[in-house]
Amino acid sequence: MKIRDTGRARALLPVLLVAAMLALAACGRSGGTPAAAAGTAAKGDATIVLGAYSVAKDAMADLIPAFQKRWLAETGQTIRFQESYEASGTQARAIVSGFEADVAVLAMESDLDMISEAGLMDKDWRNGPDGGMVTRSIVVLGTRPGNPLGIREFDDLAKPGVKVLYPNPKTSGGAQWDINAIYGAGLKKSEDETGRKDEAAASRFLAAVHRNVESMDKSGRASMAAFEYGVGDVIVTYENELLARIAQGVPYDVVTPSRTILIENPAAVVDRNADRHGVRKAAEAFVAYMHSAEAQRIFAKHGFRPVRQDVAAEFRDRYPQPPELFDIGYLGGWPKVRETLYSPRGIWYQVLAGYFN
Repeated sequence: MKIRDTGRARALLPVLLVAAMLALAACGRSGGTPAAAAGTAAKGDATIVLGAYSVAKDAMADLIPAFQKRWLAETGQTIRFQESYEASGTQARAIVSGFEADVAVLAMESDLDMISEAGLMDKDWRNGPDGGMVTRSIVVLGTRPGNPLGIREFDDLAKPGVKVLYPNPKTSGGAQWDINAIYGAGLKKSEDETGRKDEAAASRFLAAVHRNVESMDKSGRASMAAFEYGVGDVIVTYENELLARIAQGVPYDVVTPSRTILIENPAAVVDRNADRHGVRKAAEAFVAYMHSAEAQRIFAKHGFRPVRQDVAAEFRDRYPQPPELFDIGYLGGWPKVRETLYSPRGIWYQVLAGYFN
């Protein structure tokens, strides 16, 4: 059936997305294969429904089989996975709306907080290993081969004629990291020049970059696809995204700004769903496995910076630290960032409204 592109049809899209995810989960409960649906799955086998942000997909393609092999050897149980990948904010909202993911692997801790505030998971998820974080990265810039515009810093993105891409922070956790990086770089610049953080100067800096934005897609992956299709001169994205694409033969130059943000990505069991589906033990084991040295090396192979110090030391040469790297704490932590930047009257929406033009 063809759906006409009307306002009513567009309004139905979130509902259709959740419905599709619910159907996906229902399929996952039967094992996700025709044989399993027919009741031929081995007794005691289980299925974990994974709700993850889109950037994690390639790493999961290696990590999940490694976990399945280990779990089978340790317990004799076959674990199947039903996987869903979406922009982080979209995924979190779908879980809150009824998508029965047993494990959430998302771009931002605030997306897990959304799920915990809905009563679906433990509010103390940060008490786990590595503060609940399973991967790290940094925000970098991807340019056309040879970096023809000579891009070096976020400042260069505000120059006349430079066409910039980053996703929409309303739907993409990666986009929020991108915006945080640019805003934070503006704070760092003002601090270097005046000795204090100047929020007004940082806001103007963010607005100057945003004026050159060519496209805002719903996810980091969608932005990468647009850039590779030929849209824009520079993409603001995760370091791991560019490294993964380069490993697949896509030509990029990676530019690491001297002032940029450390990205930390969390994972946790969605308690209510895992309990309801009877897979808590396996779900907890999968989350724990993501913190293991084996899994951290898999993540590192896919361009992520390890959260484990021992594994990070193995990859020190591959992942050097920018001179003025800062974390979310430099911006006051996620609660302040949500209020300062992304609340209805926050800086981001003032930028969209042209307040700083």
